[in-house]
Amino acid sequence: MNRPDTTYDASRAARGSPDEPLHVLLVEPDRSAASLITEMLRASWQRGLTLTWADRIEDATQHLIGGGVSALLLGDPEPLAVLAVARPAAPNIPIIVLSPHYDEEGAIDLMRGGAQDYLSRDQLTALELRRAVLKAIERKRPEAVLARRALQDPLTGLPNRTLFLDRLGIALERSRRTGAITCVLFLDVDHFKLINDSLGHATGDRVLNDLAERMRSVLRPMDTVARFGGDEFTLLFEDLSNEDEALTIAERVRRAATLPLDLEGLPENELSVSIGIATAAEASASPETLIREADAAMYRAKARGGGAATRLDQAPALPEDTGPAGVSANDVAYRAGRAQLATQLRAAIERAELRVVYQPQFGIADNEHVAGFEAFVRWEHPERGFIPPREFIPLAEENGLLGSIDRFVLEHALALLIRLRTSRPDLTASVNMSVAQQGEGELAAALAAVSESGVDPSAVCVEIPETSVSHNPDRAIQVARSLRQAGVRISIDDYGTGSASLQSLRELEASELKIHESFVTELDSETSNGRIVSAAVQLGHALGMEVVAEGVETDHQLLELRSLGCDGAQGYLLGRPVDEDQLAQLISA
Repeated sequence: MNRPDTTYDASRAARGSPDEPLHVLLVEPDRSAASLITEMLRASWQRGLTLTWADRIEDATQHLIGGGVSALLLGDPEPLAVLAVARPAAPNIPIIVLSPHYDEEGAIDLMRGGAQDYLSRDQLTALELRRAVLKAIERKRPEAVLARRALQDPLTGLPNRTLFLDRLGIALERSRRTGAITCVLFLDVDHFKLINDSLGHATGDRVLNDLAERMRSVLRPMDTVARFGGDEFTLLFEDLSNEDEALTIAERVRRAATLPLDLEGLPENELSVSIGIATAAEASASPETLIREADAAMYRAKARGGGAATRLDQAPALPEDTGPAGVSANDVAYRAGRAQLATQLRAAIERAELRVVYQPQFGIADNEHVAGFEAFVRWEHPERGFIPPREFIPLAEENGLLGSIDRFVLEHALALLIRLRTSRPDLTASVNMSVAQQGEGELAAALAAVSESGVDPSAVCVEIPETSVSHNPDRAIQVARSLRQAGVRISIDDYGTGSASLQSLRELEASELKIHESFVTELDSETSNGRIVSAAVQLGHALGMEVVAEGVETDHQLLELRSLGCDGAQGYLLGRPVDEDQLAQLISA
């Protein structure tokens, strides 16, 4: 299909000047007929004409959705069938049907089906075609106003639920023919009610409008974002090559949505969103099924604390079926598989089959000198092989196993720290801790392990995710107080992914702030000016914390972090997670 290279102004084109630009989309399977019609149009418009030709309506609908079309000419031999596809894709665009012969009864059916005009090619002239296009634009104008009101969200100007479902149905039909992957994202603003209640509905409306504009900015012309209702948005992406691409897109949308808002009274990191991802895996998938699965995935992401994007097959099933009814036909099997894997994980913990790896941490000023290490857990399943932490960590959290894993990692990290500090007494160790699953007994056992190891408690740093702080600040502050009393240092991990208040961050009295890798990655962007990272560094220093960057992968990122005043870094550029002996060799070198 030929792509246009000229924008248009439909209102100016409708006034009839031959010099005004016009963009016509022609659907005509006969190449010779398409050439004839093209010549007629070019004879009518001396300049400013852009014409896009497609031999099938399925090849043209993405361009209709992308906008910029003044009028649609249909020369297909089955115009009623084509109208049924074209109208939902472009309800505001006038349609003229070109028929080989005049048929009065057929003309009436086509006008009822949504066409603005009907022309016979028997004695069609360039002038008649030009007049028909201009009249169709004028006839469509009042209807277009009504269509916008019926299919457009009045607050944000985005498509509404009805139009989104129509476009999704067209996309699924096209994917059955092409085999390409169609993806739906279901986005919900976390704690949006608090914004409305504390700052007023006018501010809430401004937040929704700002989100709508941000999502528009990261979409391709053929993609669709709609306001589904309230603070819920749906996004449609077509022609994806694989399902991992859907995850990449969702993360891009999430980052755009959670950038700091310039609203009076709203803290910079107050806004976060939860995103559910669903892809059309079967040819028989319906729009309603895909929406339900994306909604279910979003619901589970929100139930885990929000601020994330996940697929239904990645998100852990909830302990009780508190989600929407009829979530998925495969949900029972999904839950059964998760339950089996949870049983195997519990056995692996009891048999000490998990292993611990260690990633070195460096000071920014001297990135050749290992300042410490962070301990991570790994699970190598006897049948499935390596299982990513993003799969089994949420599973452990759901089944109350994360406390045991935290203790397992802590004991291994302490043993290694004692071994390495004989030659490097300044070395430190960092471990992660789940605030939600650290009961008083488990916390006491962890502190006892530090005390009994004989290591200086100040050499141990416990990392508490910011999402845990924002989700349950009182518990996070209570755990932090116990750790400080024992002499253990505290780090706020994955900063930027949660919505912890400044008051909570201050009461934690943490020693370290760790910037999430997604913000470090953006330092490589041509449009990045480092303002977010710079703000995080300044905030950390203002609260008396050292600031460490996660996920450093390029020399440019390291140079930018150094210039912004960051204190420490870790990432693949500096060192990948390794076993005990490899870390010891790295430190000795």
